[in-house]
Amino acid sequence: MNYQETLEYISSINWKGSVLGLERIRELMEKLGNPQKELKFIHITGTNGKGSTAAFLSAVLIEAGYKVGLFTSPYVEVFNERMQINNENISDEELAEITTYIRPFADSMEDKPTEFELNTAISLVYFQKNACDIVVFEVGMGGELDSTNVIDYSDVAVFTAIGLDHTKELGDTIEKIAATKAGIIKKDSRVVVYRQADSVTDIIRKKCWETDSLLYISEPDKVIFKQVTIDHQTFDYKNLEGLQIPLIGRYQIDNVAVALKVIEALRDGGWKISDENIRKGLAATKWPGRFEVINRDPLFIVDGAHNPHGIRATKESLLNIFKDKKLTFIFGVMADKDYPDMLDQILPMAKEVLCVTPDNPRALSAKDLARIIEEKGVPAIENATIGDAVDLAFERAKADDVIVALGSLYMIGDIKKYKKSKY
Repeated sequence: MNYQETLEYISSINWKGSVLGLERIRELMEKLGNPQKELKFIHITGTNGKGSTAAFLSAVLIEAGYKVGLFTSPYVEVFNERMQINNENISDEELAEITTYIRPFADSMEDKPTEFELNTAISLVYFQKNACDIVVFEVGMGGELDSTNVIDYSDVAVFTAIGLDHTKELGDTIEKIAATKAGIIKKDSRVVVYRQADSVTDIIRKKCWETDSLLYISEPDKVIFKQVTIDHQTFDYKNLEGLQIPLIGRYQIDNVAVALKVIEALRDGGWKISDENIRKGLAATKWPGRFEVINRDPLFIVDGAHNPHGIRATKESLLNIFKDKKLTFIFGVMADKDYPDMLDQILPMAKEVLCVTPDNPRALSAKDLARIIEEKGVPAIENATIGDAVDLAFERAKADDVIVALGSLYMIGDIKKYKKSKY
């Protein structure tokens, strides 16, 4: 298969959706010779902050001289972003080559793998083939029954902020979701948890006790915030002064606290990471689509917040930087999300909302979204396409206006591609 045929093959099985369970991925990995057994992992689960935390860790480990695999989802602009080694996306050629190798094994299975399971398998073959020293491995959904949990062991299991999302599959309380996610903890491992509700931490603590694992709790209070600009944030952490990250969302301070605790756990496990590696790695971190500035005049920020927890964190960042300034929002949302809560977060900051329909069968229509917003007393405009919304935002923007696009990362990717092609 060539690259285009590869993408068509991968997407052709997405009708199956997310089907939790390890039977299919275990069968497929067995057929492939279990490449995951030759790799070391940092396994990351959580509701929000997984990708940013993974990016921080990957950047620091690269700076420390390691060959680092990175598996994340979803992508922003191109599929290849999901699988990287040392910040380089998998090439079109290698993606096609590995998928062509895997396809006969997948097609031979009576119960065929899901799209995410196939992506997991492709990534593991890719990382093993290229002899990665360590893989930063992001869970797709949940933990215990997610296909990434096919791995036997992780050097560090990481839990970012846990909130209510995918409740149909994972449970209708934070505690139920935490219990599902705790399934990634393996015996005699190190575990890092974002400091959050005691009920969540207690569930993870109990799992650590059952598996003889060491628990580390992040210390966001040790992150002393100094300054934020539109380009970076500066902070101190314990004995490290003047650290900088180019990710400017205020919530990134909490994510970097998790990453720094993971680095502590890695050091305790024998990984060689210097203070200077930390400083340079954090400063070099790249993570598109998360409070990312894509235009300066007018200022245009995109952020992939797509659930109430994420929107709340983005709101805090916007208030921290722009105070009481009214903002122009481009917004699209899935109909099955808690969009009333999301709107309650952003509408007090809105001058107007340009409504779009994300390219997804689950999307709430721009027409219905605009009607709901208008009923709440905020001006809203229905747009036929995402491009129309971007054009309108630029047409109406005055010199000091700020445009903020919120929604799924796929929608943010469409906005970035359109803006890049036209402006």
